[in-house]
Amino acid sequence: MDKIKLAFFDAKDYDKNSFIKSNINEEFEINYYDTRLTEETVRLAEGYDVVCVFVNDDINRKVIDSLTKMNVKLVALRCAGYNNVDIEYAYEKIHVVRVPAYSPYAVAEHAMALLLTSIRRIHKAYIRTKDFNFSLSGLTGFDLHGKTVGVVGTGKIGRIFIDICRGFGMHVIAYDKFPAEGSGIEYVSLDELWERSDIISFHCPLTDENRHMVNEDSIAKMKKGVVLINTSRGALIDAEALVEGIKQRKVGAACLDVYEEESNVFFHDYSNHIVDDDTLARLISMPNVIVTSHQAFLTEEALTNIADTTLDNVKEFFAQEYSKNEICYKCPDVANCMQEHGKKCF
Repeated sequence: MDKIKLAFFDAKDYDKNSFIKSNINEEFEINYYDTRLTEETVRLAEGYDVVCVFVNDDINRKVIDSLTKMNVKLVALRCAGYNNVDIEYAYEKIHVVRVPAYSPYAVAEHAMALLLTSIRRIHKAYIRTKDFNFSLSGLTGFDLHGKTVGVVGTGKIGRIFIDICRGFGMHVIAYDKFPAEGSGIEYVSLDELWERSDIISFHCPLTDENRHMVNEDSIAKMKKGVVLINTSRGALIDAEALVEGIKQRKVGAACLDVYEEESNVFFHDYSNHIVDDDTLARLISMPNVIVTSHQAFLTEEALTNIADTTLDNVKEFFAQEYSKNEICYKCPDVANCMQEHGKKCF
């Protein structure tokens, strides 16, 4: 049997290393491209069976049409989120698979790491002591014990984050469009979550419905000094509204691993360049904002799971009549579809 050919976009060294280890028997022919998959770069997929993409690749209508014309059979997402894919337009044109869970612990733990770093001023202390400045002035934080944390999204990552928060003695409330029955989680409305939470952490996929769920109106309902954590998708938060909320002292701190305009910035080294995004520049310059560049997933365990699951998805797709990790807009709940129909989506 001929090897399945994969065009791997937005490839980084850590991606290559994990996929090379997973493809140790060389069942697949994989070519790695540093560039993202866009309308301008889609021609690189000519002659391949599969395109393997990540969160900032743009699989829009024009890209889907081009892939279809080139007879590419499959879009293999090496991530859980799929808001960068026009799922509805892809239906009956090209199949899409994803990695539904690579390491929920990695993301949940990173969210807590950001929170602790922020409220205990660890990042500032680290910089000071590098200069042999051992003053404690300006480093006062606050206890997590007894605080109320609002968790938006109670899938695997959200529930693990809840467990971590409970370990700190925090009171947890949550919002989810599809509550986890029998979980013992106290579910509330979004408005109540905004109003009661000292800390709010986002662990939900991005949809048209929740885009900019954090905006001028919702920030106005929050407690003064609220801490926001986002390790999910950047566009859940209106960045301009966040800046204003911080300037008005309404938002006490922001811990961001994602940013709505990150696609042309994150995963690249711009240390010797001027970044044109004024909103991002303002956020980074604020002393109560921590930004990491979509790093939450980045553990050895997660990278191994991503590589193994992605290649298993590809193998399953070409060998069987269905793929358990296929997604399409026809499924009743695309985020939780268990492929009960037992076949490919079309």
